[in-house]
Amino acid sequence: MTGSEEGPLGVGSFVRLLARPTLSGPIVSVDRIGVNIRYAVFHSESVHHYFDSQIEPLDVSTTDKVVGATELNAALTATLVLDSNSAYLHARNAGRVDFEPYQYRPVLKLVQSTRPRILIADDVGVGKTIEACLILKELEARKRAESVLVICPRPLVVDHKWRNELKRFDEDFAHLDSKTLRWCLEETLREGTWPARYRKAIIPYSLLDESLLTGRRKGKTSKAANLSDLAGDLKFDLIVVDEAHHVRNRETKAYQCVQRFVDSAEAVVMLSATPIQTHSQDLFTLVNLLRDDLVLDWADFQEMLRPNQYLHEASKAARNAGPGWEESVRTSLELAFQTVWGKDVLADDPRSVELVSRLKHTQIRDDERVQIIRSIESLNTFSEIVTRTRRRDIGEFTTRKPAAPIVEFTSKQQNVYDAVIALGEKIASTRSPNIPVKFLMSTLYRQAASSISGLAPLIDDIFENRLRISEMLTEDEDYELTAEQIQSLRAEVLEIKRLAEGIIEDADPKAETLRRIIVDKSMDSNNKVLVFTTFRHTIQYLERLCLRWGLRVGIMHGGVPDEDRQSIRHRFKLDRAIPDALDVMLCSEVGTEGLDYQFCNTLVNYDIPWNPMRIEQRIGRIDRRGQMNESVAIINILTQGTIEAEIYERCLSRIGVFNRAIGGSEEILGEISTAIVDIATNLKLTAEERSAALRQLSDNGIARVQEEQQFEDQQSDLLGFAGQSFRENVAEASSAWLGDTKIASLVRSYLETLVPGRTIALRPGRVARMPLSADTSARLLHELEAHRIDAHRLKRRLRRERPVISLTTDPELANEDEEIELLSPTHPLVHLASLHFSSRACLSSSMKVMSGLVSPGTYLIGVYAWTRLGARDALTLRFISENTAIEEHAAELLSSAVQGDESLANSKDAVLVDERHAAMWAQERAKHIDQQTSFIERRVAALKSQKMRRLMAISRQIESASHADIRTMKVGEYKAAEASFDGLITIQEQAANRLDLTVRNLANIQLQVIAP
Repeated sequence: MTGSEEGPLGVGSFVRLLARPTLSGPIVSVDRIGVNIRYAVFHSESVHHYFDSQIEPLDVSTTDKVVGATELNAALTATLVLDSNSAYLHARNAGRVDFEPYQYRPVLKLVQSTRPRILIADDVGVGKTIEACLILKELEARKRAESVLVICPRPLVVDHKWRNELKRFDEDFAHLDSKTLRWCLEETLREGTWPARYRKAIIPYSLLDESLLTGRRKGKTSKAANLSDLAGDLKFDLIVVDEAHHVRNRETKAYQCVQRFVDSAEAVVMLSATPIQTHSQDLFTLVNLLRDDLVLDWADFQEMLRPNQYLHEASKAARNAGPGWEESVRTSLELAFQTVWGKDVLADDPRSVELVSRLKHTQIRDDERVQIIRSIESLNTFSEIVTRTRRRDIGEFTTRKPAAPIVEFTSKQQNVYDAVIALGEKIASTRSPNIPVKFLMSTLYRQAASSISGLAPLIDDIFENRLRISEMLTEDEDYELTAEQIQSLRAEVLEIKRLAEGIIEDADPKAETLRRIIVDKSMDSNNKVLVFTTFRHTIQYLERLCLRWGLRVGIMHGGVPDEDRQSIRHRFKLDRAIPDALDVMLCSEVGTEGLDYQFCNTLVNYDIPWNPMRIEQRIGRIDRRGQMNESVAIINILTQGTIEAEIYERCLSRIGVFNRAIGGSEEILGEISTAIVDIATNLKLTAEERSAALRQLSDNGIARVQEEQQFEDQQSDLLGFAGQSFRENVAEASSAWLGDTKIASLVRSYLETLVPGRTIALRPGRVARMPLSADTSARLLHELEAHRIDAHRLKRRLRRERPVISLTTDPELANEDEEIELLSPTHPLVHLASLHFSSRACLSSSMKVMSGLVSPGTYLIGVYAWTRLGARDALTLRFISENTAIEEHAAELLSSAVQGDESLANSKDAVLVDERHAAMWAQERAKHIDQQTSFIERRVAALKSQKMRRLMAISRQIESASHADIRTMKVGEYKAAEASFDGLITIQEQAANRLDLTVRNLANIQLQVIAP
């Protein structure tokens, strides 16, 4: 019996699956199986059968549902949280980080791009890692980041830099070693998918070798799975390639391995602080790796650049707004459109059409001129795939005030230091095979200059092969010593140990200088002193002294457990009057990764890194946005006569790293670091020759940095870095209903439904602590499981014997304690609350607000969700009213409105609003389809033109090939290129068939505006 059976639910009723509430649909037939009623439900593109105990009715009434202001706001927030195509940013405040507005620029570009791939080429210290994490959280909110792979240099894996940074965003990534990576490849080959256990992982470049690529090692082929075996099975949602300049050489196995991973990914983010140079093949290699569909070859790369000089001139003219600026802009745009790329791509871009139309107006207001500037900047041919923020573009955070007090060794300390120099000379003179000479000498020299007292335990570490990687200079050298090498040096080493151990309790002029600095600082209201040293043995020595001096001291190095770091930092931040506060923090570089100390304004370098970048990383802990003082003190304690002091005086101080942020010169500074080690450990040089070499090195470095900055100033505009419109873009991509206040209200309302009668003190700017009963915890766990929400951390806390969850929407407060849950649109609890308040019905509510933005009165506002269907779907909220002033300010008015006390507006008002909305929607839909169709047609034409040029170039190579193997290879390349272009063209043509503008009426609101 089908379709006529009488039961609790009938044909046409909407239901959802109890075990999977996200699955819902209409009943298409009902029948009886024995004593059970069976329902046929259409969902997920097919009909499924369920019994009555498996489903529940779903309210999809088309009549308005009357709700209060709190529930209405919760429903609007829920709509945006749950919609994976929302045009609004979900990643605002998604991590325990103090964010800068410019850090949202890359994520905005990526989510608005037709293909989510981007090169982030920011200066050191600007926050590339944070920007990549924001992209990850944004894609997660859009259900596009279930599988993520981070590729980075080995030290960042060993030092847990990436893993610790991701933990600030409540992400737990696994480190893959060679064995685990092989297992993942074998599982993928066997099962067809990457194993779920390692769906979020980090691998170092050191694993990207011939064996991983092809299975061959030293000429032999292995049976182990490799990337070449996984041509169709390897798939990731997101690949992050850190320090991307490591793959700028196509011939390396690292490049070829990364290429396989990039080809397997939907979204790709590359990070590099290497300055961008448009004449460089390196830049072309990276953007070609990212977007080989857009940047095919060097010729196309050059063609893409040509319009940008004219676009820059147009933007500059519009910004200056001098007499006749409109004509200057039109002339520059015409020149841009006359280039090959301009004709193929830019001329009929919808943005170009709108821009030309705006420039035809006889009177252009200032706000319209700003829009013109933004449109011009958006047309830059690389703006979609490259973003760069330079330190000097965002301004210096503080004034640095360096000082360098100089102390002298005692006679006993001098004897030890001389013995170290003599040992270095002996090591260098033996030139024993495989002895890591530079490493041993530089490490001993640096430790001796840092603290003689740390020499004895350091020597033990070296000759027991247990020196920590954080104290090494590079990742490429083998540091293990053989038994024979140890034996040959043992006598001298033991003598140094004996000498060093004999003076541990003696007076130490360097330590006494540190004590005076701390005592002087204790006179200030802010008595905090951050002390850096490279070596843990120096940290241990200084910790003993600080305790002896009666100071409250904390230590922070790579060995401090993650769970202790936040607590120690919190104590260091506390006011000195609080008994648990710390006065002094002793740190290594590794220990401060991911921790910021802008509340401290005094940094002491107890020893000086020979690498300028490490110096910048140290200073960057306090010289950063949020620093509470206009200046910071950088005090470098030096010991007279040491190589360290000479390096500081002759080289490092002259480069200027202590006075200002050097910016994007990471590659140059890395070369300087290597050269410093070469000079310092070259015992063939006399003291005079070494000083001259260091001075020459600094002169060359200064000149190169200046030349680089000047060149980039000239070139950067060609890549679209000069614009500041990202601030307006971030504002436009933000919604009040995804802000702190609305997120807090949403979660608070949801939790109060779980515990009726209880008030949850969850407000922006504070932490709410909520003890949970066993029943409430069990219900939350059930809901998380039922909706298949990824919430491992939250689930662990809910399973505790007496769970207490701490909640806040403030990243700074969450940064104080890892136990605090940071609520943002990406948090599982926010997702759960959104599911609870999501509504399919149109909501009606009465609200009131006190405001001077519009005239007092009562107005009806319709809230609609518009979704533009295209290459990337995008949902936005539209607020419609008969009154245009209300319409203009509706979002702001409603976001601060509270429950009203008037009856709902009459049906006549609703009809008028509906009619206005229908007219606006029809006009916008026609415009959207027309613009996108025109753009797609032009893009298809450009692809066909690129295809022809590419295939002709390969054909010429085939004709001129001197060997049959080369011809065969080129024929394969020809076929692959042809298939790739045809696939891209097909995708574009399919996109043209699904263009539309859909609409959903979310709410009708009667708003009473009261004069302030």
